[in-house]
Amino acid sequence: MKGSALRRLGVAGTAGFLALGLVACQSDGPGRAASPHTHPSPVSAHGPFTQEMNKSMEVMMEAMADSPMTGDADHDFAAMMVPHHQGAIDMAKAVLEHGKDPVLRRLAQEIIVTQQQEIGVMKSRMSSRPPSGPSPEPIRKGKEDAAQGADAGSDPVIPISSHDRVYTADQTSNTVSVIDPAANRLLGVIRLGDPVPGSLSPLYKNQLLVHGGGFSPDHKTLAIVSIGSNSVTLIDTATNKVKGVVYIGRSPHEAFFTPDGKELWATVRGEDYVSVIDPVRMKEKRRVKTANGPGMVMFRPDGRYAFVPSSFTPEVSVVDTRTYRVVARVPQASPFSPNLAVSRDGTEVWFTLKDSGKTQVMSARPPFRILATINTGPISNHVTLVDNQVGKFAYVTVGGENVVKVYRRGKVPALVATIPTGNLPHGIWVSGDGTRVYVGLENQDAAIAIDTLKNKVIATIPIGQQPQQLIYVPQAVPSGTGTANLQPLGVAGHAGHLTLSAPEGSRRRAHATVSVNALGALDLLQVAATGLDPGKNYTLWLTENRTAPFGHKAALTMFTANASGAQVGQAIGLLRQVLTPPKPAKSAARQRFLIITPAGSNVPVAIQERYRPMPPPPGASPEPAPAAGSGKR
Repeated sequence: MKGSALRRLGVAGTAGFLALGLVACQSDGPGRAASPHTHPSPVSAHGPFTQEMNKSMEVMMEAMADSPMTGDADHDFAAMMVPHHQGAIDMAKAVLEHGKDPVLRRLAQEIIVTQQQEIGVMKSRMSSRPPSGPSPEPIRKGKEDAAQGADAGSDPVIPISSHDRVYTADQTSNTVSVIDPAANRLLGVIRLGDPVPGSLSPLYKNQLLVHGGGFSPDHKTLAIVSIGSNSVTLIDTATNKVKGVVYIGRSPHEAFFTPDGKELWATVRGEDYVSVIDPVRMKEKRRVKTANGPGMVMFRPDGRYAFVPSSFTPEVSVVDTRTYRVVARVPQASPFSPNLAVSRDGTEVWFTLKDSGKTQVMSARPPFRILATINTGPISNHVTLVDNQVGKFAYVTVGGENVVKVYRRGKVPALVATIPTGNLPHGIWVSGDGTRVYVGLENQDAAIAIDTLKNKVIATIPIGQQPQQLIYVPQAVPSGTGTANLQPLGVAGHAGHLTLSAPEGSRRRAHATVSVNALGALDLLQVAATGLDPGKNYTLWLTENRTAPFGHKAALTMFTANASGAQVGQAIGLLRQVLTPPKPAKSAARQRFLIITPAGSNVPVAIQERYRPMPPPPGASPEPAPAAGSGKR
């Protein structure tokens, strides 16, 4: 907001400060009349209460200053008063914590209740009528913004080259796959851990459930998050060498660097905070309290705000990075958000809702209101924002439909393309020049490259097992081949892929993809099912026959369909040889099949349709090379 606009509300703001100033129970300075409610033991001018009040006022003034004036009196009044009221609430809470006067404490309680109600009314009015008048000016970027922002960041346009890298976090093989986007080929993997069952040993000390990832603004460091080992592994992009491991709270999910590169923020989804890490000392330095189950964190390109959606609570926490305090809590349409992206101009935040099959758009500026809610489809996984020569778009991976949906960004987002991908698309990221996006296929153990100018798949690349997060890092390798310390895919390349469909004539919509990944002595099966009845329980069975009568049935896993009628389930066992034998004709007698039935029913809603033959199983092989950074064990 311009200074003149702030001055127009100066009287109201000053009145708020004066009224709340009366709440402070401190000794009076020179020239002030003594208050009859002053506490006998005055609080130091630099005590915790004063610090909290000063922080509250600073946050409020900054939020008001960021509120764009549109010329619409109704909108501008509400946009300014929301942070004004929030400041009053924060100050009142400080009084309840430190103050003693019963009259003022009661007044503070009333302020919290009434002003929260008024904030709700003002946000509702702004949501019900879009502001008129000119669009606000874009956020101005400084030097530090050249390295961070939406996905590939606010980087200058960087043409695709062999110096770039695409990385996937492979959850089952516990590897990081490294792809050269210039050639669209796998260079090798960084092995951070062992597969099951080795990773279940009580003596196991490497990484488990490699899942999330981010990178530094100078593109020199990867931050790879492992859910099962509660860790963030820092990797040098030029050498693929592990620099160190930071252990944090339970079940972390994603991590990203601040735009200035001085901090690494990791969401601790198994708890209720973001871990702020010093990437040089490789130690946690503080924690930022958020809603329970923070799913991901990304920053506005100017670094002012961090956006943290939740995977357990229907709420996005907006954090002021200067005070490490949540300054806004924006309602999500449903509780489970795993991923978000911020636009390069710092005006929009897009976040997916995996449970309800929606994607929401919110303003990246105060008062951080929801701008649009889109029904993207079941298992809406990740989103990336693309700016290129043909416009501004959002690409959303929809795992339940095996597609990427492309939306033109604007006041009313519009679907402009639906791109078939392969089985269970998950992670997605844009190239440095916006001409491609790369997508990880979780149930196909592959990544694909999509030409964003034509919206067509141009390459499919085999990678590690069950890729989750995918990131594109321009200029990750300044010189050389960048293949040092990489290992071949090995046993992780042995997998089978199945499809289940509704029985003919059943009029059902059920559909599922299945991956069967080799884990050495055992196999991991993962099923992603859609077209089910929301809230109902289902069983995945291993059967003797593909059609009725099914013969002997063995239950592999049970699951409950989410709000969009979809779910992902897993099972471990000796499965790949009977489900996807290398020679179907000779192995038919012992081949087994998959069906899905409602709990307590023998009537299938989906039956196995086909399978892709696996390569022959590997013979006896030496012990795998040690995981990166582990040394000999």
